[in-house]
Amino acid sequence: MTPRERILAAMRLQPVDKIPLMCQMSIGHMLQQFQCSPAEFWHDARCFAEGLLSLRELYQFDGILVSLHGHDPEWKNNIASRRMTGEYEEILWKNGDTTHFLFDDLPEHISAAPKNLLDIFSVTKNDLPQHVNFIPVSQGLNFFIHPEHRFDIFRILREKTGGEISIHGEITSPLDYYLECTGYQEGLMGMIDAPGQVKMVMQHFTEQLQELAAAMCGEDIDAIKISSPYAGAGFISPEFYSEFVLPYERELARTVRGADVEIYTHTCGAVNDRLEMMFDAGVSGIECLDPVPLGDVELEDAFTRIGSRGFIKGNIDSVSVLLQGTKEEIISDVRRRIEIGKQFPGFILSTACSIAPRAPKEHIQLLRTLIDEYGRK
Repeated sequence: MTPRERILAAMRLQPVDKIPLMCQMSIGHMLQQFQCSPAEFWHDARCFAEGLLSLRELYQFDGILVSLHGHDPEWKNNIASRRMTGEYEEILWKNGDTTHFLFDDLPEHISAAPKNLLDIFSVTKNDLPQHVNFIPVSQGLNFFIHPEHRFDIFRILREKTGGEISIHGEITSPLDYYLECTGYQEGLMGMIDAPGQVKMVMQHFTEQLQELAAAMCGEDIDAIKISSPYAGAGFISPEFYSEFVLPYERELARTVRGADVEIYTHTCGAVNDRLEMMFDAGVSGIECLDPVPLGDVELEDAFTRIGSRGFIKGNIDSVSVLLQGTKEEIISDVRRRIEIGKQFPGFILSTACSIAPRAPKEHIQLLRTLIDEYGRK
């Protein structure tokens, strides 16, 4: 089977020749292994594509996840000044903002003007953005989507891989957009005191994301990941998950699967108390399933409970095992997950969350060795 065929078969719970391997790579890890300007890597579609391709080749992954899309080809025109330090590459933008592009992590962005947050108690639909023009990457760090170049990265990758590698896109949960616009504390308070307002905002972003997802499905991709990091037990209860996450991710899943593209949910941390509910969204699969101590999911128990509802992508501990573990510890841990996964249809071996930035490349390369030795069906 080709890598693409192997991933597709696993996502559809069909037989595979061996367990597929596909990890999500953090920006920091890619920068550690792919030496380039961190600002170029973040903003330039071709540089970003070359990094994804280089690391896929290095680790022999069966698929590539595209976490950033919509790169502006004229991004350099917005630069006022640029300098390199020992810790980061600094760009001062013409609008007064500053970004420190770190060599081993996500950029740190400092806005010149304070952010205007929405008051959830008084917001109307007219106050909301009419188009999703950014990706809420992490805690106030946004990646803006150029409207005329939304999917250039997918076309570059498809041309470079010749259709042999599985390519996955990514959209972010409506919950993240809601929290980005209101602030985290205010957003959570709104769920308690103004649930109708919250649902209006969530529905607004869901409709915009459905359009984005439907258009992305037309780029010859095999799957879309819903990045839903704030939907775990450490942030909201199962009851709030059912009320404020599930209905909207269900609409996204319906849109994507209606286009004959697979879709899976990525939620970090503890999800054992909502494992079955995650599949109630109608997704094809779920990702992460962090084991103890990062989360609370045991892989065999998850497969037993989920049955044939969908695939599982996970669940190696990126920190305790791949970053801090010895070679012997990694082999023992990963081989155990392979042996569990072989017993069930629909398993893709992966780190639970992203590869830790400073995880040694030799540790990641062990995964392919172990798959080839123990992962054949």
